[in-house]
Amino acid sequence: MRKYFGTDGVRGIANTELTCDLAYKLGRAGGYVLAQGDHRVKVVVGKDTRISGDMLEASLIAGLMSVGCDVITVGVVPTPAVAYLTKKYNADCGVVISASHNPVEYNGIKFFNKDGYKLDDEVELKIEEYIDSIEKVDCHPVGAEVGKRLHKHDAQRDYVDYLKAIINVDFKGLKVVLDCANGAAYKVAPIVFEELGASVVAINNNPDGNNINDNCGSTHPQSLQEAVLKHNADLGLAYDGDADRLIAVNEKGQIVDGDHIMILSAIHLKSKKQLAEDTLVVTVMSNIGLTIAAKEHGIKLATTAVGDRYVLEEMKKSGYSLGGEQSGHMIFLDHITTGDGTLSSLVLAKIVLEEGKTLSELASVMTEYPQVLVNARIKNENKNRYMEYPEISSEIQRIETLLDGNGRVLIRPSGTEPLVRVMLEGKEQGQIKELATNLANLIQEKLS
Repeated sequence: MRKYFGTDGVRGIANTELTCDLAYKLGRAGGYVLAQGDHRVKVVVGKDTRISGDMLEASLIAGLMSVGCDVITVGVVPTPAVAYLTKKYNADCGVVISASHNPVEYNGIKFFNKDGYKLDDEVELKIEEYIDSIEKVDCHPVGAEVGKRLHKHDAQRDYVDYLKAIINVDFKGLKVVLDCANGAAYKVAPIVFEELGASVVAINNNPDGNNINDNCGSTHPQSLQEAVLKHNADLGLAYDGDADRLIAVNEKGQIVDGDHIMILSAIHLKSKKQLAEDTLVVTVMSNIGLTIAAKEHGIKLATTAVGDRYVLEEMKKSGYSLGGEQSGHMIFLDHITTGDGTLSSLVLAKIVLEEGKTLSELASVMTEYPQVLVNARIKNENKNRYMEYPEISSEIQRIETLLDGNGRVLIRPSGTEPLVRVMLEGKEQGQIKELATNLANLIQEKLS
């Protein structure tokens, strides 16, 4: 059972849950576990713009250097930049200090291995063991053996140059609005689009340490929608705090979510014979409209549980090149080992240019079906027993027959609360809302 690491590193409210003491121990224990031999460990450390980043960085790198690790600090860069730079600089490990799309009071510490992937579960569990028994980290170098810190001033440039090399298209004539969420992409995204020739309007690109994700970015795209219409832009692109997600807005000011961007990318890559196995990896939460569009374009789907780590596991295991989530977390595995909002936005802009169509026209390849989510509150021990009741299973079967391939039922026990989440998709909002509510009430009646 994990104590500190969640699905995306160690997270919590900075200075109360994620304390300087914990950050120091993470650095000390992490550096010790990753040393694995006599070589001198090299670690790349980056962060987003939130105010607690400096404090936690100081504690983390003190812990790393105390066990002899050399630390390359790269400053404020997107999470995927750290994954890339870890490999580029031949480091043993990369660490990101960020809480992604969460409010400013939160922060997190996430590790990448030398290949730019998240650490294996057994490595994280070993680090946890040493955090709780920090006295067992028997490593106290002195003199020249103490770790040193090097700040890499050109790290951002290295990442920008890499993105430009991937896209390699002249964006002249394209007007984009970039919502940088006052986060990690506030410099990188405008620079790379401008250097590729686009006309750029950047908003929410003045971080002050406290305004990250504050009514802006991929989770709050209203200001982007307004800016696209105001500036008569071709498209708008919104990142989250650590810039591993993307949500787009078309020229009409309408939102284009991760499902739409994924299917557009898959169709584009397939046309160039660059979509491995003609397969797109999605989660169970992707809209049924994506499933229908994929079938129409000869694209196979591999479906995983919710969470980018499960998407990535399936991609690595089966050799697929593209996958992601409805939330806008997309992985182009031929180029980067984690979700990359900036790269996703560049790919989408490239598609708009090369296809010679508006984003609204392109996005029409997929019709988004209404989704309704209703929670059934039950006894925690009953969360996984809903299919044991004939009344529930027969009602699910009845609904699926009623929807007749133009909708679906998805039931997901909550991982953290005594809830079963009932999600229905279908063509008619009113119909699926009534069906979802009745099914949730039935589950609650039987399992509470």
